[in-house]
Amino acid sequence: MAGRSRVIGGEGRAKYDADPRHHLYKHYLRIIAEHRPPVFVMENVKGLLSAKVKEERIFDRILDDLRNPRVAVNSSVKGKTDEYRLMPLVPTEGELLGGFYAPEDFIIRSEQFGIPQARHRLIILGIRSDIATQPDLLATTPEVSVDSVIGDLPRLRSGLSKEDDSPTAWQQAVQELGDAAWLQNSSIAPEVREAVLSAIKRISPNLNRGQNYIPGATKPKRHADWFCDPRLTGICNHETRGHIRKDLHRYLFAASFAKSKNRSPLLEDLPKQLLPKHENVQAALKETKFNDRFRVQLANRPSTTVVSHISKDGHYFIHYDPTQCRSLTVREAARLQTFPDNYLFEGPRTEQYRQVGNAVPPLLAKQIAKIVADLLK
Repeated sequence: MAGRSRVIGGEGRAKYDADPRHHLYKHYLRIIAEHRPPVFVMENVKGLLSAKVKEERIFDRILDDLRNPRVAVNSSVKGKTDEYRLMPLVPTEGELLGGFYAPEDFIIRSEQFGIPQARHRLIILGIRSDIATQPDLLATTPEVSVDSVIGDLPRLRSGLSKEDDSPTAWQQAVQELGDAAWLQNSSIAPEVREAVLSAIKRISPNLNRGQNYIPGATKPKRHADWFCDPRLTGICNHETRGHIRKDLHRYLFAASFAKSKNRSPLLEDLPKQLLPKHENVQAALKETKFNDRFRVQLANRPSTTVVSHISKDGHYFIHYDPTQCRSLTVREAARLQTFPDNYLFEGPRTEQYRQVGNAVPPLLAKQIAKIVADLLK
């Protein structure tokens, strides 16, 4: 939805309507039409529900085409064709008249199914009409918190970018925040100030920045059997990024605020001395659009959606522990996406983050695969 608003706002509706990506699903249709699978699964982002091209809602067109792929691909097809029932994978309030479900019924909220992340996606299960079996539904489970899947990982410090980095230099750069005059300002809530000062006292130069492989076994509180491989005697892809000094201060303040208020701060909660000097920050303060750009992933809740933007900076993925003063590592992001620990991400670190952010959570995929396997039996 963010990308759509940028295109429409910047380059115009005509360019948006002409974007060929609106029709990528037709390649998927062609594959279904040619191979006639008994079952298919199709996934897309929730923003597809409200997307329109020339005033036609795209998702309505996709649903119509998926029900009869051969006709959609070739309108000259005559005679009997394969039709598909389109089924949601989650409990709904029931079918609408005519046996069709409402578009919103296809939304899967991952945090309801054991995923430590509020990732909402459209997922359609298509069943060929000659197969009468009804599919099982995903079983809801208690929410899984961020801390319960990453709290066991080794504690790390961030790095200092654009200046010399060492454990002592990092400690001094972070603790410099304690001398800020504005921290004593009456506009800072006492509990937030206390949380900041308490964290500053506990900042230690004994933390390191991690490595691509850290020896030593760990075990999360939740999904340990899923994440852990007894053959793997360490943690992969667990190393931190460097941040400019000002961002270290923002991260420490934001994580301290979240710890004391049990919510991530908005831009208006940040002291003005910590606000970035960007024009869009002032616009965000006025319009409340993207005013959560320094977002702490709260320890006691599922995370927000892990997206590929994590490859660009860590502002939306700040670790809940203020004494680590950093954004999430690739491994922590992978845990929130439920990649098993024996899945090694390759390439430059920015590419590793992108691989993690673009994925469907494997633990959710496994649950869907089980439903499909049972149908095929």
